[in-house]
Amino acid sequence: MAQYPDSPFSQVSVEQLQERLLSGADKIQLIDVREPQEIDIARIDGFVNLPLSEFAAWGEQIHRQFDCESETLVLCHHGVRSAQMCQWLVNQGFKNVKNVTGGIAAYSSLVDPSIPQY
Repeated sequence: MAQYPDSPFSQVSVEQLQERLLSGADKIQLIDVREPQEIDIARIDGFVNLPLSEFAAWGEQIHRQFDCESETLVLCHHGVRSAQMCQWLVNQGFKNVKNVTGGIAAYSSLVDPSIPQY
């Protein structure tokens, strides 16, 4: 798994994501940056979809939609686009940003095989 040693955000495993989801953690913000057609194939309940390709449509509203002090977990297919989003969120002043390592593909493989692979 790729690590980002000098990164201003941290990584969270898909197993840790599952623990957080099952615990019903308060004040956790969940962002999925995949495209709508990807969400149609495979999704995890509770995530808000903000496709990176539609950045112009939602970029300026990020502080109205999310709290920059709350823990924010970001998901994509394998973890690359979500890492880009994490970096951007940090640049916008978000304090507690975490990239879901391996993305929904790893979540499907390691946590919930009922979620389709694509």
